[in-house]
Amino acid sequence: MIVGTAGHIDHGKTALLKALTGLDGDRRPAERERGITIDLGYLHADLGDGQPNAFIDVPGHERFVHNMLAGACGIDLLLLVVAADDGVMPQTREHLAIAELLGIRRALVALTKIDRVAPERVEQARAEVVALLAPGALAGAELFPVDSVSGKGVDALRSALLAEATLTAGRRADGHFRLPIDRAFSVSGAGVVVTGTAFAGQVNVGDELVLSPSGRTVRVRGLHARNQQVDQACAGQRVALNIAGERLALEHLHRGDWLLAPPLLAPSTRLDIDLRLLPGEPHDLAHWTPVHIHLGAQDVTGRVALLEGNSLAPGRRTFAQLLLNAPAHAVHGDRLVLRDQSAQRTLGGGRVLDPFAPARNRRTPERLAELEALRGEGLEAALPALLSTAHNGLDPQRLERQFNRPRTGWALPEGAVEIPTRLGPRLFAQQRWQALAQQLVEGLARFHAELHDELGPDRDRLRRYALSELERPIFIALLEHHLASGAVQASGPWLHLPNHRVQLSPEDEALRQRIWPLLEAGGFDPPWVRELARELTVEEGAMRLLERKLARLGQLHQVVKDLFYPDATIRQLATLARQLQDEHGSMKAAHWRDRLAIGRKRSIQLLEYFDRIGFTRRIGDQRKIREDSALAQAPTP
Repeated sequence: MIVGTAGHIDHGKTALLKALTGLDGDRRPAERERGITIDLGYLHADLGDGQPNAFIDVPGHERFVHNMLAGACGIDLLLLVVAADDGVMPQTREHLAIAELLGIRRALVALTKIDRVAPERVEQARAEVVALLAPGALAGAELFPVDSVSGKGVDALRSALLAEATLTAGRRADGHFRLPIDRAFSVSGAGVVVTGTAFAGQVNVGDELVLSPSGRTVRVRGLHARNQQVDQACAGQRVALNIAGERLALEHLHRGDWLLAPPLLAPSTRLDIDLRLLPGEPHDLAHWTPVHIHLGAQDVTGRVALLEGNSLAPGRRTFAQLLLNAPAHAVHGDRLVLRDQSAQRTLGGGRVLDPFAPARNRRTPERLAELEALRGEGLEAALPALLSTAHNGLDPQRLERQFNRPRTGWALPEGAVEIPTRLGPRLFAQQRWQALAQQLVEGLARFHAELHDELGPDRDRLRRYALSELERPIFIALLEHHLASGAVQASGPWLHLPNHRVQLSPEDEALRQRIWPLLEAGGFDPPWVRELARELTVEEGAMRLLERKLARLGQLHQVVKDLFYPDATIRQLATLARQLQDEHGSMKAAHWRDRLAIGRKRSIQLLEYFDRIGFTRRIGDQRKIREDSALAQAPTP
């Protein structure tokens, strides 16, 4: 069990821990000299059950609330300390609010310094604390009057802590390991050591981890958990890790960094959260308010973008997006606290819903519906709703990072399908995938109806025409499924429905009949587009358009710009190429030029065209026919 103190300055938190454990949390000379806790203090003590429990002593001064927040993350039990003479004070209220915002639901209260006041004042202080706790989640917490100097009441509090320790449930260890670093120091003879509370997973000596946000890889050389050297540590424990890495130095580590299993490394600067403003706030929280965000042990500045209006009233909750000024690590369910721009006042806090929040369309009804689904407790609860609104499907790797749930630990809900794409698998609701398939076919049919003189679009044009909102890898996967089933066919780069045939207009057909004898008469050196247009007194643009249409129909082949060969002529040239290879073992440009007798430039253009369409392969100064090419396997004319 990890116990964290809370309370106003000089209410006796450190003295109480010393009375409970016999250990002093203030280990810095400056703290001892001034009698004030400045930074976090860490203790491990056996309260009598033979098991070491961890204690985190936090500073009570308002100037050091940021240090208190770094220690409060990950504790199991709050030990709220209130001095009987002062009663409830400002930092008592703020520390309690922070604990509730962090989701801490177990607490004990110590009324200290009872030796300084009359019994009536002790009862008044008790009443103040009960009233303070009553509206919140920690209402009914057991209260213990104690005197840390004489030890009065300390045994009863220690017994209550032991009872709470038996109720502490172990945290799930099925996720990837993650630990927020709250201390980093160097030990002579060992090197760099970092400490923190393990949030999830487990770690072993020899494991490789990564530092976030830097991405630096480190290796675990040694572990301490429960105040002893171990080979393995797991979620819910205070852990000290001796780490090593290439040129790793102490200055590379900072409070607020994370140690993560490699699959979790994905720093983010946008977090969608479920935000609650504290009821004691004097003013509404305005959209785009600058704040300090405390997440894990990190303190980062940023702004709050409200997603359901332009202001939030005290005590109310809403969806919000945090835009951070530095990258942070988070997973679904992480708790965070917001303080004002000057870091003087706690405003509220929330729960992370999506650590990879979108920059666009963040206020749309579809996005708000996704966030509503993410308000649930886990992946299984959210997945059906997320699938129903995911137009481009869901990336399983992103879900794994978002929820810290390895793929081996969860199954697809009923009605979901996993689609392989070139960028990895995507998850779709089966109904959505079927609707996309139908939309693709309908889009292609509409293209044919509107452009009946074209064989069909290429892949990118069809995507823009039918499914412009679909990401390209997903569209390609959908198209390949249709091509495999025969619902869509491909003629070269052109896509069409199986029963579609290009139809020339009467004017185009009349012009085709006029140019065809001229193209055939040209043999291996047919006329250019401009020559045909001049010969037949036709506009050059209209002639070019017709020949391109005939090329899409497969009747012509465009060897170079504005130079088209009839299909039969290309097949004759392929036959000549075969003869040359049979005679010489390969084709050389000189032999090809001599056989065609049309000049070197045109001969090379034809060879390069054969290279482009995959009929030949160039090897040095000669070429060989690719036997698997479509033209090589076509019947001889």
